[in-house]
Amino acid sequence: MAEMTVQLVAVERRLWSGRATLVVAQTTEGEIGILPGHEPVLGQLTEGGVVRIKTTDGHTVTAAVHGGFLSVTGTEVSILAEDAALSGEIDVEAAKQALSADLDEVERVRAAARLRAAVGHSA
Repeated sequence: MAEMTVQLVAVERRLWSGRATLVVAQTTEGEIGILPGHEPVLGQLTEGGVVRIKTTDGHTVTAAVHGGFLSVTGTEVSILAEDAALSGEIDVEAAKQALSADLDEVERVRAAARLRAAVGHSA
């Protein structure tokens, strides 16, 4: 099976890196799926998006991602986010409370992405 190297990095830390067979991300141009051997592309990530990485051992890494870029070569995918959280790190109750709180639009979008990432991971 074909593989590619994937790095998911936020400003403050590396969240995940390893070998994968599929990456799905939300860009300002729409959702994109990346398989090994994909043509090179550079995309801007949406604010409040979700990234899913299918690892070579069959697991799925899911993260809420807020802004940044996706860079693809034939053998590597780099996801460089302004802010991101892995699904297992997300406090679902806090995300739900944030959605009902009086927040600005950016914080509401981020809370919704965290909730989608966490719920999608547990489903």
